[in-house]
Amino acid sequence: MIIAIDGPSASGKGTLAKRLAAHLGFAHLDTGKIYRAVGYQVVRQGGDPEDEATALAVARALDPATLSDPELSGDEAALAASKVARMNAVRDVLLQFQRDFAESPPGGASGAVLDGRDIGTVVCPEAPVKLYVVASAEVRAERRHKELLERGEASIYARVLQDMKDRDERDTNRSVAPLKPADDAFILDTSGLNADEAFAAALAEVEKADADRLQNKSTAT
Repeated sequence: MIIAIDGPSASGKGTLAKRLAAHLGFAHLDTGKIYRAVGYQVVRQGGDPEDEATALAVARALDPATLSDPELSGDEAALAASKVARMNAVRDVLLQFQRDFAESPPGGASGAVLDGRDIGTVVCPEAPVKLYVVASAEVRAERRHKELLERGEASIYARVLQDMKDRDERDTNRSVAPLKPADDAFILDTSGLNADEAFAAALAEVEKADADRLQNKSTAT
């Protein structure tokens, strides 16, 4: 089974994806990290992330295990990611990487959970379970603000909120794979839910989809 989870920044989709994967014994892929992983690996090797041949070679050799590197959360990885992400050839390779992960999960897992911004619409449009996780900009900004403070970083709520709104605008209106729910996605609004409540709602949708799949298989045979 493939579970596709999309949604804007700080909606809670990453936490939800990890928890579902752990509960179900599925492999998990945070697709937001793959460009960071490629860009940062190029820099580590002493290369230029704007050199397409180098970035392409790293993208083709990308190992899912490297996505757990805490250095990927840093500014250096973010800057390198912004450079390699502009290359269509790299994007094509990483799109196939995501699809291969979903279709053949590492570790022999019986399913995969992928979270990002275009999983249900572009990467895995045939996924049997599609969740689109949303929350108000104010709630998401408060979550991000709290997260930054807990990490010891300076943060001003008003600025975080404006950055959140600006990013939503860019993601929603970009020409390639804009942020939007798939037509058959289940919309999960986490604005008024805690982590346990969001997980319960998502798991119920997964179990419903799995029951429908088994019923259809039984009917077909």
